[in-house]
Amino acid sequence: MGFAGFKAGTTHVTVVDNRQGSLNYGKEVTFPATVVETPPLKVTALRFYETLNGGLQTVGEVWSNDQTKDLQRRIKMPEKFDDVKAWEKIGPSINKVSEVRVVVSSQPRNTTIGRKIPDLFEVKIDGGTVQERLEFGKKILGKEIKVSEVFKEGGDVDVISITKGKGIQGPVKRWGIKKLKHKSRKTVRGVGSIGPWHPHYVMYSVPRAGQMGFAQRTEHNKQILKMGNNGADVTPKGGFLRYGPVKTEYTVLRGTIPGPARRLVALRYPARGNPTGEPPKLEQFNLASKQGA
Repeated sequence: MGFAGFKAGTTHVTVVDNRQGSLNYGKEVTFPATVVETPPLKVTALRFYETLNGGLQTVGEVWSNDQTKDLQRRIKMPEKFDDVKAWEKIGPSINKVSEVRVVVSSQPRNTTIGRKIPDLFEVKIDGGTVQERLEFGKKILGKEIKVSEVFKEGGDVDVISITKGKGIQGPVKRWGIKKLKHKSRKTVRGVGSIGPWHPHYVMYSVPRAGQMGFAQRTEHNKQILKMGNNGADVTPKGGFLRYGPVKTEYTVLRGTIPGPARRLVALRYPARGNPTGEPPKLEQFNLASKQGA
């Protein structure tokens, strides 16, 4: 499964390096770390898929009777769901099901980011047989899932987020090309030529001005250094810049992750890493004020 949280900010930590083969193995090292506030996710529905023509097609879905009022801000909801009738409707097609996913919603109201509208997304239930996934889905429908039930300290996660948007930028900043000489006839911060006569069009490889940033990016194998449910343990003096204090559960990741503060980030099981591992010994977690940074 996966999870989602809100990027609070960055600090630095001092740990005893426990990575086998590392040149600093057994020594104290200091590096940046990112705090992600991860309030519990609300399981609002189950969605079932069948494999058809090499792809997935929806068989049906069952929504929980217990829905938050904030969900009305995201999608139009009926006054009451009849989950009994929904399960009866799914019954004849249950043998076709090849994949079970949960529809979860975030709870930004529990944080300090100033939002009420929740984010709604699907998370695949993996492992075991289809019947076991169905039973697990029934068990968690309408309940809250904590990040500690999905990930463990020391394991790796993949982080998916939207990078910082930088607006329209020129080719020097956007692509890192060299500036032209100061006696250049028209411009200095531009390309010398956008191409030859033939081919008679501008090739995709020519650096041009345009939108920079605000793109989805995935960073692999970010180690979970620490998890907890008391945000005061990781909140610096005065709170994180442009975020404030961490109020709910949190996850501390090694290194930096894409996006500005308050942006939703998705955490998933690593595609090419190890979801389990031994967390390093945390010697110091910097809580100095970030307001002057």
